[in-house]
Amino acid sequence: MLIHSSGREGLDALGHVATARPTSQRPHQPMPSLARTMAFSAIGLLATVAQHAQGAQAAQAAPTSTAATSSDAQTVSELRRQIDDMRRQYEARLKEMEARLDQVQQAQASAPAAASTAPASPDQPVADNASSSVSAANGFNPMVSVILSGTYASLSKDPGTWQLSGFIPGGDEIGPGQRGFSLGESELSLSANIDPWWYGALTLSVAADDKIAAEEAFVQSTSLPEGLKLKVGRFFSGLGYLNEQHAHTWDFVDAPLAYQAFLGGQYKQEGVQLKWLAPTDQFIELGAESGNGHSFPGNDRNRNSAGSVSLFAHTGGDVGDSHSWRAGLAWLNTKAKDRSWDAVDAADQSVSNAFTGNSRMWVADGVWKWAPNGNAKVTNFKLQGEYFRRTESGEVVYDTGNVATPGDYRSAQSGWYLQGIYQFTTGWRAGVRHDELDSGSVDYGLNTANFVLTDYKPKRDSLMLDWSPSEFSRWRLQVSNDRSRGGINDRQLFLQYQMSLGAHGAHSY
Repeated sequence: MLIHSSGREGLDALGHVATARPTSQRPHQPMPSLARTMAFSAIGLLATVAQHAQGAQAAQAAPTSTAATSSDAQTVSELRRQIDDMRRQYEARLKEMEARLDQVQQAQASAPAAASTAPASPDQPVADNASSSVSAANGFNPMVSVILSGTYASLSKDPGTWQLSGFIPGGDEIGPGQRGFSLGESELSLSANIDPWWYGALTLSVAADDKIAAEEAFVQSTSLPEGLKLKVGRFFSGLGYLNEQHAHTWDFVDAPLAYQAFLGGQYKQEGVQLKWLAPTDQFIELGAESGNGHSFPGNDRNRNSAGSVSLFAHTGGDVGDSHSWRAGLAWLNTKAKDRSWDAVDAADQSVSNAFTGNSRMWVADGVWKWAPNGNAKVTNFKLQGEYFRRTESGEVVYDTGNVATPGDYRSAQSGWYLQGIYQFTTGWRAGVRHDELDSGSVDYGLNTANFVLTDYKPKRDSLMLDWSPSEFSRWRLQVSNDRSRGGINDRQLFLQYQMSLGAHGAHSY
């Protein structure tokens, strides 16, 4: 199977597809060569003892004659002594071989368990089984992982003027980043099983501007019945396909335009998540989340009630020995209060505006993977895509610092991306990605005359080539033609390195 019963596929620290497949457990058999050696040795010793014993019995049974001498008695005693010595040697050797056999059987029994409980990343606990996950995650207590990442960017246009024409900007993780060399996003992760019931993980991110933030900090159940799994804290939402994955597992330097336009980069929840894995041969997973809704497109409303709710469903499976797939559908409902943004109005003046209202989003995702006979070490291919559609309704206040004119607001916008990644030989991959957004319909009500309306569709095309000399390091070259701004082509070149230190296990499928 290419997809495990948990719905996840083994990947190494930098996202390589692992070739190991789950296998059913079978009783462990002793090594045939050792068993034959023990049997033959035992037979030989028993035969020798029997021969000496027969000789001794014959000597005792012989009729006593006047020719017997004291030497006969000495012979019998010597034979008895030899028999006793051989019996002691045989018993000692038999105990030694039994001990060796026990050691071999214990080693065979522990090998599959060690493989199934290999250290995992904070993205996912080691196993649903409490006893196995405790021994694995606490093997290095806590497990420590560091991702070092850096980027060089050559941009033909000033990144300070970057925008998505026709879209209200939001979030801190949008745009191509700064020119020249920068740190990129490095991570420090700590994770361990807390007890037989809970697993905990903390991931700190260091951005190019030296800001340190808690990217994820959650606890997750390990022993709930009936395929249930509970997560509490701050975590990447199960919305879409790419959203749950950390940046160092992405196939390109930056996030797709749809993620930047609709989620501000990535959507984090601070709340609770419940997942259910169906007990079926085909992977089926259902999930629900409720959080404070502070992440874009929501914001902090200073309320006790939940600010966002999301639902998602994933399914997938294998097609023969070489193909596997996963598809998903998700829905997000969140709210914003005075969500501000800066813009240039119809009079070519810089103004600050604010939105208050509801934001609803649908996300459909799919991924198809190919590896010859399930072995992805030398060559493999991945096709991945997602579609977003967001509607917002409420009120927009124009120029909050001066006239502060309120008016109704309605919008329906969409976007998508499609990418393909081909590993053509060990350690080398090439990829292509196309992004496209549709500004759709936007109605500012009474403020329509104050805003610049456009039907422009931002687009971007990217090519990627990366080399991984080992499973712990990767070097990437990416070129992009970014047409996010109307009538402007931004030719971009990126060089990126990623290095993994410490314990870092499988990522999601």
